[in-house]
Amino acid sequence: MSLTPASGITPRHHFGIGVDIGGTGIKGGIVNLETGDLVGERFRIDTPKPATPEAVAEVLKQIVDELMSRPEAPEADTAVGVTFPAIIDNGVALSAANVDKSWIGTDVDSLFTATLGRPVTVINDADAAGLAEARYGAGKGVAGTVLTITLGTGIGSGMVFNGQLVPNLELGHLEIDGHDAEAEASASARERKDLSWNEYAKLLQRYFSHVEFLFSPSLFIVGGGISKKSEKYLPLLDLRTKIVPAQLINNAGIAGAALQSTLHAEVTGVIAS
Repeated sequence: MSLTPASGITPRHHFGIGVDIGGTGIKGGIVNLETGDLVGERFRIDTPKPATPEAVAEVLKQIVDELMSRPEAPEADTAVGVTFPAIIDNGVALSAANVDKSWIGTDVDSLFTATLGRPVTVINDADAAGLAEARYGAGKGVAGTVLTITLGTGIGSGMVFNGQLVPNLELGHLEIDGHDAEAEASASARERKDLSWNEYAKLLQRYFSHVEFLFSPSLFIVGGGISKKSEKYLPLLDLRTKIVPAQLINNAGIAGAALQSTLHAEVTGVIAS
């Protein structure tokens, strides 16, 4: 059932806030939870150096405060969704990529909830992108297993099965030919090795064929900045599974984080008025 009333104006309580924490920038936005679209402009602040828990939490507060000052902001007690570049287990960071190592073992959910004074749900950044693409983007309406693979500095992965997120798949660390897959087939590996698109496609073929054998997905979605040049390499791949470029690109993390915070609130019963 649609969330949007007959007037075509989506009420504020169907908006959410998502914040995407990255190694160079932290960006947030107000999200229409029905469509995944951003309501207004994103707001971005550089990631502090060093990116310690206390410093990042302060930037997060600045971003949420700015978003909440807008006329279209959701209700004051609306849960906030936050992506984080780490393995997240029940809100606790078990790793740290492109942020300070002091994050490992930190209860990120609790830290951000205390900082903002409102419920916060933290999700792995690749999981957020995968969830958003499955709900709003290239995987919308696709049943079964939808795998979003982001090709960037490393290889991120997000799996959604019949609309449900399967968290913390680290498919960039699959071993292929004696190496971590992301060391050979990430976008940064292509640049480091100065590979042609044909040469790069051969490495992607090896990787995606292996993942296809393991999971038999209904759809592959390729994200990351390199997905904007998908015509250079996707047609060179020979897979049983359909493979398409991501649609949300820069806003996938924000949209996925906001969606996850709402889904988590529904499960736990902590639903904002």
